[in-house]
Amino acid sequence: MKCHHCEKKAAITLQHGPVCERHFINYFEDKVFKTMKKYQFIKANDSLCVAASGGKDSLTVLYLTKKYLKENNLKNKLFALAVDEGIKDYREHTLIDLKEFCRKNEIELKIVSFKEEFNSTLDEAKEKIGGKKPCNICGVWRRYLLNKYARQENATKVITGHNLDDEAQVVLMNMFKANTGLAAQLGPITGIKEHPLYFCTEKETKLYSILKKFQVNFAECPNAQDGYRIQIRDVLNDFEQKYPGTKQGIINSFLTMLPLLKKQAEELQNKQIRQCLKCGEPANQTVCNACKIAGEL
Repeated sequence: MKCHHCEKKAAITLQHGPVCERHFINYFEDKVFKTMKKYQFIKANDSLCVAASGGKDSLTVLYLTKKYLKENNLKNKLFALAVDEGIKDYREHTLIDLKEFCRKNEIELKIVSFKEEFNSTLDEAKEKIGGKKPCNICGVWRRYLLNKYARQENATKVITGHNLDDEAQVVLMNMFKANTGLAAQLGPITGIKEHPLYFCTEKETKLYSILKKFQVNFAECPNAQDGYRIQIRDVLNDFEQKYPGTKQGIINSFLTMLPLLKKQAEELQNKQIRQCLKCGEPANQTVCNACKIAGEL
């Protein structure tokens, strides 16, 4: 097919028709920048931490955040923060890509690890702790380290590569598990975390990273097959193939309901954030989940 803008060979077919490489890149970047502007992601005094892994999503959002700052003549501090979980034959490869990307684009990079913080890699922890899947351990410890070290570096915002597919999956997961309180914490902005790729599909993000020639390892985490999310992902992908626009429809419906969910959550919870008695990090209980998992080791 040909691009409906310029008659060149199409690289992808979007809802409004086929587009070539150049027009797709323009479309993708424009969508991300409009999201950043609409939700006022970056303010004058913000210090920006991009949660990076070396995968397609994090490299894309890291690149576009820097480009957004440059095009708008913004002088905000920007740095990347990576978490080395200790997943053999996987994370070391993506960190190599990330280091090279940051060197090439002159972006400060800080790397922290499960091993240094909790005296255990994820590979070691999943063998010792029964009853918890690797993704559960990883999710708790990753969030803990991103929050802790972003704050230590005086970041006011944490930017992630969370895309439309990710959000649609989480919306369904919370619905299936009746996690109304957790659903209220979703959206383009969640606390200090912001998601510029919120309205970009995984397919679009992957194509963008390829067309921009980012050095990316597209291998999936070896622990992913053990997770609940993978089942939801496959169901959604099947529906999207049969009924294009399914994922976007889920997000549009969810954003309509989000204000009501937030109001309900505030009325039901009214919880004050405490400090973990062991590490002093924010927690909604006396001991945070990160310390509980570390204690089980």
